[in-house]
Amino acid sequence: MDGEPEPVDPDAHLRGCSECRAWQDRATALTRSLRVRPAVTPPDLVPAILAAAPAPRQPGRWTRAALVAVATTQLALGIAQLIGVDAAHGGLMSGHLSNESTAWNIGLAVGMLWAALRTRAVAGLLAVLSGFLVLLIGYSVHDLIAGTVPFARVASHGLLLVGLGLLFALNRQERLPAPSSPDRREVPVLRATDAA
Repeated sequence: MDGEPEPVDPDAHLRGCSECRAWQDRATALTRSLRVRPAVTPPDLVPAILAAAPAPRQPGRWTRAALVAVATTQLALGIAQLIGVDAAHGGLMSGHLSNESTAWNIGLAVGMLWAALRTRAVAGLLAVLSGFLVLLIGYSVHDLIAGTVPFARVASHGLLLVGLGLLFALNRQERLPAPSSPDRREVPVLRATDAA
């Protein structure tokens, strides 16, 4: 280490060299001070983060209420059909076809109610109701022209169109970013020097 001929026994050298022992003690102390330091308490950023976080969204309160009203009316139509008080069909449907129509009316009503309560379900119901209504409108226009269905029955499907429109509105409101309020502050950025 200090010009001694090789090989050098480090332990023997340190025993006889006070200068190297002092250097080793300083190196050991420095290494320990770099590896083992007192824990530094980081700044408490929770209040600042919560203050800057967007407020929880309650998307489309009125849209959801309107969807509940449409779904409830649709459910009433389905139950009326279920118990045989279905003036809109005018006795045109019977048997299995009537059962299918009743199941669809009640199922769509329950789906709309669920979407009004759990807005994350809106996107799934949109696909089902849109596909159903595209075909239903085509068949309804054909049946009106052919005179095989009364207008009152076709008009009862208007409720589903209103429900579809409300679902689209609710889906759009759900996807909009939460508005930021003027009293919210910027979240401070924590730098490495802040924790030291």
